Amino acid sequence: MPTIVVEVMPKAELLDPQGKAVAGALARLGKDRFHGVRVGKRFEITVDGPADDAALAEAQAVAEEILSNSVIEDVVSVHYAGVDGFGASAEADFATGNVTEDPQRIEADGTHAQENAAEKADR
Repeated sequence: MPTIVVEVMPKAELLDPQGKAVAGALARLGKDRFHGVRVGKRFEITVDGPADDAALAEAQAVAEEILSNSVIEDVVSVHYAGVDGFGASAEADFATGNVTEDPQRIEADGTHAQENAAEKADR
């Protein structure tokens, strides 16, 4: 069964006391390179039926009506798990058709994805 992921964050213009507490703890631990911490919420919703745009639209409505407080929070993402790198494998991500090759992406071996795609096409 497909899973939809909803991510909710405090509005940027509002104080985030949890984020401020985490940032303070990081500073006390000597982790000075990290700052500006914001703490949000992540929901994972299992869907009965197909993974289609109608399910995403319904999840978006649920996120805005129930999962977030629109006065102090923004729904920043509603997507299927497995899409955009959240899944078990890149093959599964690309098989959905919702993720396409990013020609600027740098692979683990330091080469560009665009170069690797060109090499595969030559084979």
